[in-house]
Formats: sequence, C-alpha cells, structure tokens
Amino acid sequence: MTVATVPAYDAGGLAGVLPRVVASLDGPELTPAATQAPLPAATRAVVVLVDGLGAQLLRARSGHAPFLRQATAAQDPHIPSVLTAGFPSTTATSMGTFGTGLPPGTHGLAGYQVRVPGTDRLFNELDWIDGPDPLQWQPRPTIFERAVAAGIPVTSVGKGRFEDSGLTRSALRGASYRAARDLPSAVDAAAAASRAADRSLVYLYWGDVDRAGHQFGCESWQWGETVEQLDTELRRLRALLPDDASLTITADHGMIDIPDSAKTDVATDPELRDGVELVGGELRGPQLYCRPGAAADVLAAWSERLGDDGWVMTRDDVVATGLLGAVAPEVLPRFGDVFVAVRSAIGFTDTRVMNPRVVALIGQHGSLTDAEQQVPFIHLPAR
Repeated sequence: MTVATVPAYDAGGLAGVLPRVVASLDGPELTPAATQAPLPAATRAVVVLVDGLGAQLLRARSGHAPFLRQATAAQDPHIPSVLTAGFPSTTATSMGTFGTGLPPGTHGLAGYQVRVPGTDRLFNELDWIDGPDPLQWQPRPTIFERAVAAGIPVTSVGKGRFEDSGLTRSALRGASYRAARDLPSAVDAAAAASRAADRSLVYLYWGDVDRAGHQFGCESWQWGETVEQLDTELRRLRALLPDDASLTITADHGMIDIPDSAKTDVATDPELRDGVELVGGELRGPQLYCRPGAAADVLAAWSERLGDDGWVMTRDDVVATGLLGAVAPEVLPRFGDVFVAVRSAIGFTDTRVMNPRVVALIGQHGSLTDAEQQVPFIHLPAR
C-alpha cells in the first residue's frame, strides 16, 4: 500500500518540537530529534500550538498573517518551516505525539473516537467523558514531566477547562497551569511566566482557529479574521518576551472543507456497514472495528467504494507502512481493524455513534493529505 505522506516522528514531525526546544535550553536530549535538528541556544522558550493552523492554509491565506509570514521568510534556511502532524491527523493523537515525543503507536492516543479494548463502546479522547484513567491509558512520561525533572520550570497556558482534562492529564501533564479567558490574557500570562524564572519553558495552546474552521470552513472570512487576531497577538507576544527567550509556533493538524453533500453516513449504507461493529476515528479517517472474521470483506467493500478517493488499509498494513511509528503491543488493539484515509473532498460519518454537531462541521481533518498533515514550524531565536 503506497500513501502520499508517511508522517515523521522525529525532527521532521510534531514529535520533535518539544525535545528540540528543551535541548536548546541546555536541557537533556530527551529524544534523538534533539540532536537531529538542533535549535539555537536560549535561556527561556515559549512554544505556541495553534489548533488547526495547517501549513498549506497559512501559505494560501498569508495575507491575514503578516507577522507569521515575515517570521517564516526570515527563518534560518537550515530549520525547515513545515513538519508533519502524524496519523491520524487529529487533535487528540497529535497532542499525544507533541506532549510525549512518541508516535501514536507508542503513546496510544489512537484518534477522536476509540474503542476501549475488550468492550463494545467508543470513548472520545477529546472530552474524555467516561473514559479510562488517563495515567493508565497513557502512562509514559511526558516531555513536560521530564523537563521539570531536569530542573526546567514548565508553565502551560490555556483556557481553564483544559487544566484537568483527561487529554491534558494523559499527554501534557507535568506543567503548572495558568488559565486564560481569551487570547490577549493568554499572551500576557505566557509572557509573565517566561519572565518569572531564570530558565523556563512556557507552552500556550489556543483553539479558536480550529473552531472557526470547523464551524464556518477554513476558506471562510471568519477563519481569516480569526487568524488576523492570532497574528496580532503573536506579534505582541514576541515583543513582550525577554531578549533571551525564543518563540516557537506550530500546530496539530491542517484542515479541508467538506460540504454536507459529500458526507456518507455508514449507518444508512448497508454495503459499508456490513461486517462493521463500530466506526471510530474521524470523518476524514474512519477506523473500522470489524466483526470477527469480517475484516477482509470490509476491506474489499470499502476499497471498491473509494477507489482513487482514498486509501483503505488493514491495521497490519498501517503498522508495516510506518504510519503509526513504532507500535507497542499493548496499545495495538485500540486501533481499528481497517483504516480509511480519505484523499478527495469527501468524508464518512456514522450517526449512530457520532455527535450530530460534529457531523455537521464544515472543516474536517484526520487523513494523510498534505492539507491535513503539514503544519508550520516557525522558530524565532532569542535576540
């Protein structure tokens, strides 16, 4: 099975961002990525992750982001300005990759909706309602925990509801948390935290760009306006930081607009539903949990239906291709028996298990296309 993009889980991908930044603070080399593509030394660092800010979107609509456009143009040519997010290209999985420095096959945050092995139910790794213990689901140490253990204070800034969420506890634990009501207050909090210690790492997460893309479409004027607001605040953040602080900006995935007319509901499609117990994953990257012995028939039915519109793979194919990176045996059963990665502007839902509000969203992601996989990596060194 040949796919367009096999994500990187080293310095070329989201997994390498925090290890490289920690190493730049004269911290430990937590993963090989720290030495593969070292960053200029700094005393303090701020890392901003903008949910949904795909690299292709940023290039196409760079008129809304003059600060980010100028920063990208001025970046050291030895530091590539585009990374891959990982597969599936969705927030929960990407946060696991970003926060642990490990690939999805190891950290085990398998997607938007995931079947708990040994059960017949899905749980949502974003809201974590009725989910398993986050520390048991993802027990490996996070980069924040390892940085703190090495003597680097870490502060996380974001909306208050994320402070003790299951996803935070699973993938991003270890930092002290500062809640912010809006982006300007988050920028103020990040700048203050950066100045509060002689050596520090500050992480700022913001989700408004992703929200605008989902609700209005990533080609909408609302998306552009939200990026303009972000760009203004990132420029202000750079000006507020101490001279010995670096600023790194990245994202967790890109996005593509999918009209309702291009969405197929598996719940009402007998051909696609046959042999499938549960449809997990996301609209652009369904993971099909099959009835015993049915995986081959499910693979054939979905392959025939999609043709050139996507890639349909068994779980073994996905592992062998390296799409999940190194795979730990204990997390393998969390992933679907059959994976679908959509190539064209279509998507698949299952209204039996997917929230209607999510089904109706315009901007979608989860697949292997460059629009969804490529994320910016903008590094402004200490002055």
